[in-house]
Amino acid sequence: MSNYPEAAPMRPAATAPGIPKAAIWTGRVISVLVILFMIFDGVTKVLKIPQVLQASARLHLSVAQTVWIGIVLLVCTALYAIPRTAIFGAILLTGYLGGAVAVQLPARDPFFENAFPVIFGLFVWASLFLRDAQVRSIVPFRAQP
Repeated sequence: MSNYPEAAPMRPAATAPGIPKAAIWTGRVISVLVILFMIFDGVTKVLKIPQVLQASARLHLSVAQTVWIGIVLLVCTALYAIPRTAIFGAILLTGYLGGAVAVQLPARDPFFENAFPVIFGLFVWASLFLRDAQVRSIVPFRAQP
């Protein structure tokens, strides 16, 4: 017997009340695109692709650091890809992407290179907002009456 209240049963996004099917599918498509890009980015770091290592060296990151960053990215992405842990994965990816901005700012990269992780973070959360009633309840955008 637990002292904690029983959690409401999790519903698949497709049966979430009040979310249009178009929004659910748009959220899924955005999620897949984000996941594919993050997997690509993580794998290129783990496999030590020369262009990735050169870019990392410009940011004063060692090869070992780059590989660990790739592993962390892949773990965060896996958690985001699993529906039951998607919100936790999104929180971790937000931290990861914030770290990317923090590392790139001192390098004085062009604006887009600094804004890219922020844009991707918006996609991470937009995809969840579009397909998950729990996220919609936390971030309640409402039309003005």
